[in-house]
Amino acid sequence: MAGRFEGLSDLEWKLFEDIFPKELKKRGKGMPHAPDRHVLNSMLYILITGCRWCDLPRGDMWASKSSSHRWLKRWRSDRTFELFTSAYSCDACGGLRLR
Repeated sequence: MAGRFEGLSDLEWKLFEDIFPKELKKRGKGMPHAPDRHVLNSMLYILITGCRWCDLPRGDMWASKSSSHRWLKRWRSDRTFELFTSAYSCDACGGLRLR
């Protein structure tokens, strides 16, 4: 059964903020990088609700589907996503639950 997710609260984001790589320098061309918090919100929305990438909500707290997917691939290759899932597992044992 699909869940409901409305984005990370400020407290939840503070718990995971240090796991993600610091802001990359912009190479001068293209769009600015989506904030990590927005990308993580989008990825968690996919995982919790079970929706397709094309059905991600749009708004000021969500990253685009292409940006979210690109960052997921990058974070999986540099093991950032693995750090996040292990940190989430540890915090979940302590009682943290994402909505």
